[in-house]
Amino acid sequence: MSNHHDSSTPRELADWYVDQLVELEPAVATMLGLRPHDDRMPDFSPETRAARAQLGREVLKRLDSLQEAAGPVGAAPADQRCAALLRDRIGVELEAHEAGEDLRVLRNIASPIHSARSLFLLMPQSTPADWTVIARRMAKFPASYSSLQKTLDEGRRRGLTSAPRQVETVIGQLEQWLGGGESWFHEFVRDGPDALRHDLKESADAAATAVARMRTYLRDEYLPVAQGTPDAVGRERYLLSTRRFMGASIDPEEVYAWGWKEYQRIDADMRDLAEQIKPGSSPLEAMAWLDVHGRRVEGVEQVRQWLQSMMDTAIGELHGRHFDIAEPIRTVEAKIAPSGSAAAPYYTRPTVDFSRPGRTWLPTLGRTVFPVYDLVSTWYHEGVPGHHLQFAQWAHMSSELSIYQTTLGSSSGMTEGWALYSERLMDELGYLDPEERMGYLDAQMLRAIRVVIDLGMHLELKIPADSPIAPGQTWTPALAEQFLNAHSGSSPEFIASEITRYLGWPGQAISYKLGERVWLAGREEARKAHTERGESFDVKAWHMQALSLGALGLDDLQQVLAEL
Repeated sequence: MSNHHDSSTPRELADWYVDQLVELEPAVATMLGLRPHDDRMPDFSPETRAARAQLGREVLKRLDSLQEAAGPVGAAPADQRCAALLRDRIGVELEAHEAGEDLRVLRNIASPIHSARSLFLLMPQSTPADWTVIARRMAKFPASYSSLQKTLDEGRRRGLTSAPRQVETVIGQLEQWLGGGESWFHEFVRDGPDALRHDLKESADAAATAVARMRTYLRDEYLPVAQGTPDAVGRERYLLSTRRFMGASIDPEEVYAWGWKEYQRIDADMRDLAEQIKPGSSPLEAMAWLDVHGRRVEGVEQVRQWLQSMMDTAIGELHGRHFDIAEPIRTVEAKIAPSGSAAAPYYTRPTVDFSRPGRTWLPTLGRTVFPVYDLVSTWYHEGVPGHHLQFAQWAHMSSELSIYQTTLGSSSGMTEGWALYSERLMDELGYLDPEERMGYLDAQMLRAIRVVIDLGMHLELKIPADSPIAPGQTWTPALAEQFLNAHSGSSPEFIASEITRYLGWPGQAISYKLGERVWLAGREEARKAHTERGESFDVKAWHMQALSLGALGLDDLQQVLAEL
């Protein structure tokens, strides 16, 4: 990677920025697989947050100089895209830092509380040397949580706290990690070599003690101060947050009205399909029937193998026909998520050298029987052609773009948008039978309702007059939960977890459908442009060009997709 002082292009500057972040933030190094024997734990203190902000300011200043030097002729398209990405991502991160958003970081998913633990799942675990690094890193877990407490204390001092709902949820998650008998950390190190048994147990003891201390701190010190902090973040914080997740500015009223139309369209499709599956039934009744009478997989290891086989089959069938899937991308692993995770399945990216493959994760929530109808389109979303195909293709393209464009610069609008587009593509290609299609529509319904209730709760909007529930009232978390329960095949526990997630992660939930909207519009505009030029539209070539762009914000993505 380039030295800062001789970075002559935005891509070289972006790589230098990643180099600096690897020094500053151990989690970045582990995620990218750049330092397999890094035993540092993240420092979540205000000082590190300030150092990251200062680094961002330096990069933007350097980018200004580069662009001035390039003059009106400009740079190569990949460099122009990289410059736009750096400016957008770092700019909005600095705004959030200056607004104190990085002081109120407690939520039920993807917070520093969780990222400190999830680091261990990303580390190599094959040799005694690997486990020695794990033992050393886990012994430093208490210092990491102490640094987070400093940041939370600074937030308390400035009156910037997370809402009680988020704090209480995190306390509950920490209690799950500690377990009744042995903690998650003790379970994790059980796979280590006997020769390191003593060191690993001592490290797990230290980590579990730190978790117990954090739980007590949150319950006894932080939660009382957080009382009165509202769940809803309001318009200004919400619009900042949506820009962080999408690289786009939105018109909340337009998006709210569009989300409601999408909800109504999908609802009509689900009613038609329910009639086919079980005549006379509503969508929820049809899904309840499928839970009992539909195809299912029994056993946790059996469902893991089934998901693995499904992804391997998709790769085999899509490669060469709808995508060109490079050899290193053809490996993806199905995993069972650790206990105390949020309820939703998720994906973790491969390292840039593919030494750790991409992985999909299924939280079982204690279940041992898994109906198939609601897993299939979800695994097209998490695996292939969804997240895995995009992120692994980016890793494959890292040397031609920059590591920043293919990893840290990504935002949820482009990536979750692609994953939703992938589910729809598999439906368009005829891959879903009626059972699986009901699961796909149920997932689409969840994403459409998310748009409505995420905006509705945070901006305290009025429920549309033609709503079947509480027309004309103002959205509250209780009404949002009631609405989702009335329209989703998911369990009440999952839905409660989702409402908490939306409230703690404002604007993230709407990025899926808005991202999908941009992918579909971009494909349609590209198709039209080819037709107007008298050319045939090669959708496979379009897919591969689109997947090789690296990260872009949604404001830039639609125009670039239309021109492919």
